[in-house]
Amino acid sequence: MKVLVINSGSSSIKYQVFQMPESSVLAKGLIERIGEEKSNVKYSASDETIEIETKIANHEDGMSLIFKLLTDSKNGILKDVNEIGSVGHRIVHGGEAFTGSVIIDDNVVAKIEEYSDLSPLHNPANLTGINACKKSLQDTPMVGCFDTGFHQTMPEHAYLYALPYEYYKKYKVRRYGFHGTSHKYVYNEACKILGKPNANIITCHLGNGGSIAAIKDGKCIDTSMGLTPLEGLIMGTRSGDMDPAIVTYLMDKMNVTTKELNDIMNKKSGLLGISAISNDMRTLIEEKDKGNKKAELAIKMFCYRVRKYIGSYMIALEKTDAILFTGGIGENNPFVRKWITENLEFYGIEVDDKKNNTRGESIFSKDSAKIKLMVVSTDEELSIAIDTYNICK
Repeated sequence: MKVLVINSGSSSIKYQVFQMPESSVLAKGLIERIGEEKSNVKYSASDETIEIETKIANHEDGMSLIFKLLTDSKNGILKDVNEIGSVGHRIVHGGEAFTGSVIIDDNVVAKIEEYSDLSPLHNPANLTGINACKKSLQDTPMVGCFDTGFHQTMPEHAYLYALPYEYYKKYKVRRYGFHGTSHKYVYNEACKILGKPNANIITCHLGNGGSIAAIKDGKCIDTSMGLTPLEGLIMGTRSGDMDPAIVTYLMDKMNVTTKELNDIMNKKSGLLGISAISNDMRTLIEEKDKGNKKAELAIKMFCYRVRKYIGSYMIALEKTDAILFTGGIGENNPFVRKWITENLEFYGIEVDDKKNNTRGESIFSKDSAKIKLMVVSTDEELSIAIDTYNICK
């Protein structure tokens, strides 16, 4: 079965076509700046990449172009769009309604709309992608894969905030967690590598956005992101955890609106806010090596926050088999992994510097260590394709 995976953003569409169950990628690409004067289009298939600059007015036009590229007589991989057996859509927020991936019908669409209040930047864009796909693939089954779904196994004492309980019932205020597709995928891959089904693993998804999950016997019992992706770790431009009274304090001092302060906490804080240079960890490490103290401070704060979460989740799990790193920083930055995990031998965590300084998937703990340290590459698109295929086959 050919499975099309769609990740629709507010002004972009990221896509891949998989041959399932072989999990081979037949084609992939990205459309950016939808609705602007010039949109960027990228399409790759058979080791060839095509890049186009053209105006794409909306997501429907974007999907039409994607199907045109996929069926192109020279570079396409399909004779007809009806060769696509199913479509998997990444959807950010499913609230409490979805604990896993589901066939998209009118009831599912209504729930995605309902939870748009909690994810105003993402859910409407995800719906736009679904509707654009439906116009071209009317009879093709579509599956919604929710970032929040994997975390719905958290117990009540972990996901509730200590606010009046009625706010949870009336306004759905609780911890939901995100990056669930990634956490689920790397956890399952780690269990295969360890040869231990249902292991207890702390998964650290570290990129421009970052989150940590404590997974016990295959179920998430806690995660660092909350009602929104702002809570938890220090990220590229997000503040992560902080005293909530800071919000009202700064609003009074700076005379700004809730939207303006929300933009500051989401887009101008984190690594960028501390360093005043960049939200890119690679740039910060280069600057640190040149003696830039703010860059070094930003890196230390980032690593310290991750260490604190790992420590708390080791207590939550009671027994930890492995600590796993994934995402752009987690997979590609040995320096950061070492700062996070060094000097923890008392807890059974021992870094092997030589193993850590290699690229790609690996176990970089010492052979004597009680807790394995792992790098596992994430593949959210493949995870969506697997779910979609298993549901639709």
